[in-house]
Amino acid sequence: MPDGREAVAIRIVDRLSSVPAAEWDACLAGTGQPYNPFLSHKFLAALEESGSVSARSGWQPQHLVIENANGQLIGAAPLYLKSHSQGEYVFDHAWAHAYERAGGEYYPKLQCAVPFTPVSGVRLLYNPDADTDGLSGTAIRSALAGGLAEVTRQLSVSSLHVTFCAEEDADFLESADFLIRHGHQFHWHNEGYEDFDGFLASLNSRKRKNIRKERRKVTESGIRVRGLQGDDIKPEHWDAFYRFYIDTYDRKWGYPYLTRDFFTALQETMADDVVLFMADLEGQLIAGALNLRGGDALFGRNWGCDIRFKFLHFETCYYAAIDYAIKHGIRRVEAGTQGPHKLQRGYIPVRTYSAHWIPDGGFRRAVADYLTGERQAEADEMVEFEDYLPYRQDLSQSG
Repeated sequence: MPDGREAVAIRIVDRLSSVPAAEWDACLAGTGQPYNPFLSHKFLAALEESGSVSARSGWQPQHLVIENANGQLIGAAPLYLKSHSQGEYVFDHAWAHAYERAGGEYYPKLQCAVPFTPVSGVRLLYNPDADTDGLSGTAIRSALAGGLAEVTRQLSVSSLHVTFCAEEDADFLESADFLIRHGHQFHWHNEGYEDFDGFLASLNSRKRKNIRKERRKVTESGIRVRGLQGDDIKPEHWDAFYRFYIDTYDRKWGYPYLTRDFFTALQETMADDVVLFMADLEGQLIAGALNLRGGDALFGRNWGCDIRFKFLHFETCYYAAIDYAIKHGIRRVEAGTQGPHKLQRGYIPVRTYSAHWIPDGGFRRAVADYLTGERQAEADEMVEFEDYLPYRQDLSQSG
């Protein structure tokens, strides 16, 4: 590190409220990436203040921060001490079982991520416009990477996982000896369509007819889907959506981490970032899908319903989001994890990345060998997906 390093302090904070919001968000803006609402101070703080994220829920905040000599934040990484592997969407249960069979204790572990949120973004945040005591952006990111590894050692935990990191973070962390894992999601890309029909015109005939049929079935059922934002979202909308959210987890045998207070905080601090699609039937709210709007993308997060109608999920989560993105000039829609079925609805495969720090040499070698095979399988699957894209062959579809 360059001269001035003795003036820099690296530490852990267990409450984001102890970090000035303007300084955290300046580090987020300093990455040069489009605005990512999930990495904002207000979103991460809402998770903590609402009790959605806590030691009790198995997500204990342990954020890594770097401050200059004046105590100003110049670098940060969202970090949590985990007692399980739930709510991450990058599955490492097999790793945990293998480590424990070998006599180790996999939990607790460290997770550098946005809780319950499979949205890619920069994880090594820094503010190049602050007084960095002579440190370059690269040096600050190196200090963050080194700090993550050092905290793993100091806490004597099995491993650290940087999940859904941006490709640039993955490249950087790989150079710092982190192990890199590949995954994939399905995103819809806006090719400058004038309207939804313009998007449909880019699809082959069979897929185009199928989408029209699915949307028509919902409309003929008497269901109306509306996109709400800002002050148009009322407490009764959040009450209904929270009911849908809880019901979804009850049916899937999952754990509903987000509390009702979280959605209140979201409305109070981020209402303009929220796009809430609500479906009603004869005046009764029956389904909803929560989206957040970023600088260049609409991010679909949670969905639920009271009454099941065929194709309602597709309409509320996929088609309404595409329609909104076209009308508002948004470049892409990210509709969460899983779902090869999204292919036939215009969503294309996109690679995702995670980075892993494992101190134990034997365990690290075993995971490294596993990841080599998994990355090849991922690459093969991405090629196979190309055969199922629904777009007309006489049109070019960019990724």
